[in-house]
Amino acid sequence: MTLSPGLDPRMTAYRPDLAAADLRGSVVADRYAEGMPTRVLCPRLAVRETPDHRAPWTSELLMGEGFVVYDRQDGWAWGQVEADDYVGYVRDDGLGDAGLAPTHAVAALAALVFPEPDLKREPVATLSFGSRVTVVDHSGKYARLADGGWLACVALAAPDTVAPDYVATAARFFGVPYLWGGRSSAGLDCSGLVQVALAAAGIGAPRDSYQQERAVGDAVPADRWNELQRGDLVFFPGHVGFMADATTLLHANATAMAVSCDRLADVVRRIEIAEGRSDAITMVRRLSR
Repeated sequence: MTLSPGLDPRMTAYRPDLAAADLRGSVVADRYAEGMPTRVLCPRLAVRETPDHRAPWTSELLMGEGFVVYDRQDGWAWGQVEADDYVGYVRDDGLGDAGLAPTHAVAALAALVFPEPDLKREPVATLSFGSRVTVVDHSGKYARLADGGWLACVALAAPDTVAPDYVATAARFFGVPYLWGGRSSAGLDCSGLVQVALAAAGIGAPRDSYQQERAVGDAVPADRWNELQRGDLVFFPGHVGFMADATTLLHANATAMAVSCDRLADVVRRIEIAEGRSDAITMVRRLSR
């Protein structure tokens, strides 16, 4: 793949045979296509680099999130995530019409979907925090979704609800398993945790840590890294976490295989030993509040 300078391949809907129509003039492809907006119809939908169910995840979409499709072949859809422009392949049967706009967001860390408005019925699905749903009716303490399932009203919030304390949001995921490419309460990776927590605060962030290191907040000068504050983002080679306080890092990590809190000094030492380097921290960024 050859892209013009400045175009990130993970954020650019380009293949040699096909590119998004708005890239005409920036990249050369055999043909160009207008995107078709769709929405995710299943609780979780893996985004992959290649159209192969064995390929590693690069990201994950949640119920109700938007995905712009440029190509469909052999049960796979190739396109771009609406929220963060991430490019990849998803199973086509996980997508549907974008016509019905979501009316609510899932505010619980995880919420069960029931076939009837009755907590004694066996759940048919589990939706993660941040999922988007369309409510069409109510019965008592339950909301009926457009697809026919029922969610407890207490698990829902208005789609534009803002939780400004993104560190507190990230802490809700404490103990959730580490999952490469994940963005849900079933499992998530370091940059997924950052992206989900910031999104709940109304702050858009790219998907990957190297992108977040360039784009989120303002860089803290290296001579101030000994004055870290709650909410600072600390970056390492291929890794990122939130400062829970002046000395503690909150992060999804492969050491604990979960979201955990660790002394920053211990994380730095561990990375320096593993990487054989003396500069484990590559960047600190601070968001204004």
